[in-house]
Amino acid sequence: MLDALTHALRAAPGRPALLKATRTGRTRVLATRGDLAELADRYAAALHARGIGPGGTVGVAVRPGPRALAVLLAAHRLGLRAAVLDPGAGPEVLRARLALARPDVVLADAAAQAVAGWARPLARRARLALPELADLGPVATVGPRLPGCAPALDTGARTDGLPRPVDGDGDAVVVFTSGTTALPRAVVHTRSSLAAGMATVAELVRPEPGRPVLGGTFFVLVPSLASGAPVALPARSPRPLARQLRRLTPQATYLTPPQLRAALDVGARFSGRVWTGSAPAGAALLGRVRAAGADEAWGVYALTELFPAAAVEAAEKAAFTGDGDLVGAPLPGVVTGSGPDGELLLSGPAARDRYLGAAPDPWVATGDRARLEGGRIVLEGRLKDMVLRGAENIYPGLYEPALHIPGVALAVLVGVPAGDGDERLVAVVQPEPGAAPDRVRAALSGPLDRMGGARPDALLLADVPLSGRSSKPDRAATAKLAATRLAGAVR
Repeated sequence: MLDALTHALRAAPGRPALLKATRTGRTRVLATRGDLAELADRYAAALHARGIGPGGTVGVAVRPGPRALAVLLAAHRLGLRAAVLDPGAGPEVLRARLALARPDVVLADAAAQAVAGWARPLARRARLALPELADLGPVATVGPRLPGCAPALDTGARTDGLPRPVDGDGDAVVVFTSGTTALPRAVVHTRSSLAAGMATVAELVRPEPGRPVLGGTFFVLVPSLASGAPVALPARSPRPLARQLRRLTPQATYLTPPQLRAALDVGARFSGRVWTGSAPAGAALLGRVRAAGADEAWGVYALTELFPAAAVEAAEKAAFTGDGDLVGAPLPGVVTGSGPDGELLLSGPAARDRYLGAAPDPWVATGDRARLEGGRIVLEGRLKDMVLRGAENIYPGLYEPALHIPGVALAVLVGVPAGDGDERLVAVVQPEPGAAPDRVRAALSGPLDRMGGARPDALLLADVPLSGRSSKPDRAATAKLAATRLAGAVR
């Protein structure tokens, strides 16, 4: 699909490709389709001039936008693999990741470099913190340079001397997901697995030419642009995002659950089909999106190792009355299996090839306990999140969906040490803005009663801590919050 995108960009060079919104919600063109194609060619020529060829590795520390996409297109053309570096991971983690990926060059924008002079305050405002990358290997700046930045990537090389685009399979992208500074963990996708994942997204979303799509992820950008649809990058703050949605009326929207909740809380209206993933999305949230104007509201079950794996629409999710979290039927090509303790295993053309430094493995261990019910995947909780109370194993994922009732924004079940080697099960519930706490507690009495032997020992109303790029509930921080609150109540 990346090859198809390159051809599609050249076929209509004057049409808008990437859009952004001003604070008033007005749309501004960031790059035309021709701009993207030309920038990708110039980056490819610059990397080729450096002698980086098929099998080489390029570190990418560039914020989402035209430059980041052009870098990935250039790497694909030359048969390079792109190691995506998250500036928010912290200096020591990034040092370890760079040591594992061993890039031939790191391409970084000015804010990501966080070096001396007045560039450092700029980076802090952007919540970025990288080590001085030049200490770790060759670095080149893409985009405007600021004082203290590495030399600019030389984009003056002749593009007519570029080799033919690389054909065939091979490593395409390295994405770091977890691990420690001593043992970073990275997912390796090949050109074929990346293409399979993007083809599945295209079949799922069905973007139409000329009508805007709103979303900022790579898996939204490529299929939409290849189909002829311009893509608007979401505004970062809720109110500008709500204004952007109103003015743009996109045919399809992809936002994370926290972005959706924040937009809904300020009265955002939706249009077309809305998709969400990267963190749990309950039936109540999807229902709110439908009530706010969306034709359809979909929850997507996906992992970095296999994107996407399953999807479920709001109506189907709301009709599910069983225990656990219904995430939908496996998408075409996705095969399910079961591992120890009921762990969900996945395989298929879009599955990652391997973890960096490990042997290829066709099966992805999701870390989720799950069952198949009527051919649909029902999650029963993260294996590592299990709470042991007395002699009973309690999987939070079985029961948390039932707590997401109207008036509840988030609900998390965590274990808190009871002081005698046992654990107390605590429900930490975050009410929606404006919801009366007494009414939320009263409304939860029924769902809590129906939990039977898994009924929590305590119910706390509090904001659930979030973490990571996807703003998922931080269970460790939530457990610590619960322990502190309960200790205070005892005193």
